[in-house]
Amino acid sequence: MRHVFVETNWVFWYAAPAYRRRSDAVRLLQRAEAGELLLHVPSVCLTEARATLPRRFKTRSELQDVAALWQHLAWVKLQGQVTEDEDATVRSVVGRFESLVQSELARFDATLDATLSALRHSAGVDVFALDDEMLERAIDLGASDIDLEPYDQAVLAAVLGRGSRLRREGATHVSFCELDRDLQPWDKRGNAKTPLTALYDEAGVWVYGDFEIDEPPPDWWLSRA
Repeated sequence: MRHVFVETNWVFWYAAPAYRRRSDAVRLLQRAEAGELLLHVPSVCLTEARATLPRRFKTRSELQDVAALWQHLAWVKLQGQVTEDEDATVRSVVGRFESLVQSELARFDATLDATLSALRHSAGVDVFALDDEMLERAIDLGASDIDLEPYDQAVLAAVLGRGSRLRREGATHVSFCELDRDLQPWDKRGNAKTPLTALYDEAGVWVYGDFEIDEPPPDWWLSRA
């Protein structure tokens, strides 16, 4: 069994309004539901996503780009840079998109809690709370020289704690799909961030920078820990 950790960014992009949802986030859940892998989600990530999603996808802010398109279309038409046929085509497309955004955001506000609840109970998804060992690890991380926000400390402690436990129980594939640069064990130039690299290697957790799962080298952690 493949064990795959995800955090708030995956919950966020899976539960986003349909027109903004990431297809790779959806595919990852589909693979879990098909029994290909087991997704592990720290419970704090659902809590953070529930607070973040409504703030990020507000009707007014989401429609600002649409309003800018309407203004630009009026300007280029006034300048004679588009034909009547082109103007009609663009108006039709933008109008349909504006209606889609309005309807999707209204549906999103009404169904977000149900979406997150369904995600929590999906086949192939294990939402878990931090236990005493993970909380102690988070405290240790806070006292270390690794510069992380308290939330990131909690997520890292959850991944390392459960990841190392899965390894001790005989799991051969434990990975972490992480888009957050703060928790990725490499910098923007691809160089290893030594403290994080050592922690992930010690726990036997293979870290990816996307939601697509590939196969790491067999027993890679044994030669690096």
